Parts: sequence; structure tokens; C-alpha cells
Amino acid sequence: MTRTKLPRLDLGKLEKVVERFSSLRLLVVGDVMIDEYFWGDVDRVNPEAPVPVVRVKSESTALGGAGNVLRNIAALGVKGVLCSIVGNDYAGGQVTSLVSDLGFDPNTLIRVDDRLTTQKTRVGARSQQMLRFDRETDLPIDRQLETAMLALVDSSLDKTDGVILEDYGKGVLTPFLVRGVIKRAKIRGLGVSVDPKFEINMYKGASFIKPNLREVEALAGFPLKDRADLVKAVFRIRKRVGGSPVIVTRGAEGMTVFEEMEDGLDVPAARSEVFDVQGAGDTSIVALTLARLAGANLVEAAVIANAAASVVVGKLGTATASLDEIRDLLPQSVESARSVRST
Repeated sequence: MTRTKLPRLDLGKLEKVVERFSSLRLLVVGDVMIDEYFWGDVDRVNPEAPVPVVRVKSESTALGGAGNVLRNIAALGVKGVLCSIVGNDYAGGQVTSLVSDLGFDPNTLIRVDDRLTTQKTRVGARSQQMLRFDRETDLPIDRQLETAMLALVDSSLDKTDGVILEDYGKGVLTPFLVRGVIKRAKIRGLGVSVDPKFEINMYKGASFIKPNLREVEALAGFPLKDRADLVKAVFRIRKRVGGSPVIVTRGAEGMTVFEEMEDGLDVPAARSEVFDVQGAGDTSIVALTLARLAGANLVEAAVIANAAASVVVGKLGTATASLDEIRDLLPQSVESARSVRST
């Protein structure tokens, strides 16, 4: 298969694109959750059962899901709004407090009495995650909540430059809500970028879709055994969303951009030490969206997003990347991308 040749990359231009990030504003709509961590040491086995005993040395709580998107926005000095739904429970209170602590308005979060706030608790030792247990709901929100969410979106769109739909499959992003957000954004000339999960048809008309390889398999309905399968799967996905571009994140291998080119264009990432891939997708969607709004094409945006993702996979837990960290890794990201040759 012949792959499309990578266009010329100008490091100076990409640096200027990153500099423009802090002047932008983003609206995030989607599933928010709490990420809880317990870290410690293991030096014995539980006498009650053959499992290791973790002696907890530290613990922390952070925003996850669409909340982690907001954290990434904050780390880059970007203004943002998060519209989501949480339960009227302790974890829901944590979400509102953490949003406020970031300097954002928590009043765009709707608290619901009979809904459980998603909470993921991870236990780890010596930089390795050992166990995760979840408390969550994935029930779709009802029409009353959909209407309330659209009202929040309406009040926020005039104060934003772009929209991110962050789908973790927890029931906030219903077809009715998504179509309403995309329609309202288009009326205002705003782009909508999507981080999908299990559903794709409702995202028709989005500016671009950013699934990872596992999500591509789920959305296309068949396993990816080779690159030909990837091309076939993305073709099927693009057909279902009206031809919107698709950027597939491929972990340590970087990204593949499907825009006009049917066979896609690989944008390799710089090699880096990986401690934790958690949250890298959230970082990628933020960097891709901001780069596009700041004047980059999709391939340039992928190079910048690769640099941002390389920062966060080198950290433990739900991490973020700063402007300085992205700038520091941009030269390596550009060189890795330039290594692509037509085959």
C-alpha cells in the first residue's frame, strides 16, 4: 500500500501555534468523573488470602474524564467551561470543588439526586497500578436533563472558540444532546472535536473525530489485524459521520491522520519512557483542538499533540502537560514525524 507523504513541517510555525493556545477558550461537554489514587509499598502477602498487601504511603484525588480535559485546559493557561452532570453525592461535591479550585465556574455542572457520580479508585505500588475498582452509572440522561444541558451550552457558546465532546460512555452524551450541541455550534461557526467511545452516528458534522485503536475496533465492529484493516475501519467510520476527518491515536506509535487521503498519514511520536498512559487521550484531544484553532493543519496538530501526549505518559496518574513542557518536546516530535518516508 502506498502511503501519503508527510508535508513539510516548520518548527518555528508550530512553536507560534503553541504560543497562541493561551488566548483561546474551550467548551467541554461530556462525562466527568473522580479519579482516586492510593500509592504505597508491597512487602508481604495477605495471610487471609493470596493477595499482596499495599502499605499506603500517599493518596490523591483528581478530576477524570471530561474533568481531565478541563485540567489539561487549565495547565495550558486556556479559559474553559465544563458542562456535565454529576450526582448529588460526596463524589459530586468533590467534582464541583475541584472545578472551582482550577478557577472555573462550577455552576455549569448539574447535580442530580438519583444519579451516582462516576468514581474510579486505583491502587498501586512501585509505579505500577495493581487494582482499580469503579463506582459508576452508564444510564443515559433523560429528556429533561438533555434540555437543561442544552440551555447551559447555549449560554456558553458565545464565550468560546471551540467545543470538545468527551464521551466516556457514562450516559451524558446522548444522541439528542450531541446533535443539539453540533447544530448550535455550527450556527455560530464553531468547530466541534470529538473523543468518542461506543457510538459514532450521532457525531455527524463534527470537525474531527479522535478515537484510539481499541475504539476504532469497537466503532467499526471488527478487529484490526494490520494497517489495511485500520484503513477499512476508518473508511467505515468516516462514512457514518459524513466524511469528517479522523485522527487515530496509536499509543507509543503516535497518530494516523485520515483527512483527504484514504490510506491515512502516519505521524510518529518521539520515543519516550512510559510510566502511565492514563489520560493521554484527554491531553491529545485538547492539544489537537487548540492547535487547529490556532492555525495548524491536522498533520501539524498531530505533531503538537504527540509532544503533549509524550509529556503525560512520562508521569504517574491522571497527568497534564504545560506549555513549556510541550515546547521542550516539539523539536523531537517534529524530527520523529519527519522520519516518515513514502513506501
